[in-house]
Amino acid sequence: QVQLVESGGGLVQPGGSLRLSCVASGITFRIYAISWYRQTPGKRRQFLGTMSAGGIITYAESVKGRFTISRDNGENTAYLQMDSLTLDDTGVYLCSADGSRWGRGQYWGQGTQVTVSL
Repeated sequence: QVQLVESGGGLVQPGGSLRLSCVASGITFRIYAISWYRQTPGKRRQFLGTMSAGGIITYAESVKGRFTISRDNGENTAYLQMDSLTLDDTGVYLCSADGSRWGRGQYWGQGTQVTVSL
């Protein structure tokens, strides 16, 4: 059974930082591209960034320079370091593991809530 579990969300003031984790099980983690998304009520799921199995990283313009994606294949874990948070960064953050390049599926976690507030 495939599972992705996000953690690390919480309440933070504007300008603050959080580090989210995404722990995967049931997949060969190292061959999957890992992406992060943000979901807010009434809006489409927003792509934040992705890290390929080979380590190539792409960020959305809105988070470039503030968010950093990394992964530890030995721990089956991906990270999203978020700095200089703004009120607009509030939402549920989800990770996704995409193995389509190797004929595998795409999987999603349940998300972790991040609230940026004064």
